[in-house]
Amino acid sequence: MAETRSRKSTKVITLTALGVISLMVVGFCSAQDDYEEVAADCVDLNTQLPDGSYQVVDDDYCDDDDGGGGSHSSHHAYGWYYGGVRTGMRVLKGTTVRPAEARISSRNGHVVQRGGFGGRGGGGS
Repeated sequence: MAETRSRKSTKVITLTALGVISLMVVGFCSAQDDYEEVAADCVDLNTQLPDGSYQVVDDDYCDDDDGGGGSHSSHHAYGWYYGGVRTGMRVLKGTTVRPAEARISSRNGHVVQRGGFGGRGGGGS
């Protein structure tokens, strides 16, 4: 009878330890922030220069609260230019295609997209 209790307690301890280790592994994995960091510049998409660069404009022109990623006026289209090399008020060697699974911030600190599934969350009230 003592042998049966000993086996049961060993199983309980083993299962408890396995559960604790599993929770620790899941917690560690979810805490990892290994998304690629990408810099973005707000540009006037209608002013591509002969060298392929774009004119950088204020981040406010690319405010994407509507999820569209840019705005349009009667003569200009503004959008984010990702991963480019910036020289003064020009940027080149990047892309206008938003990278997936990346944390994107403008050079002024404006968060364009957080890393993870979906990138941008919406809330309701």
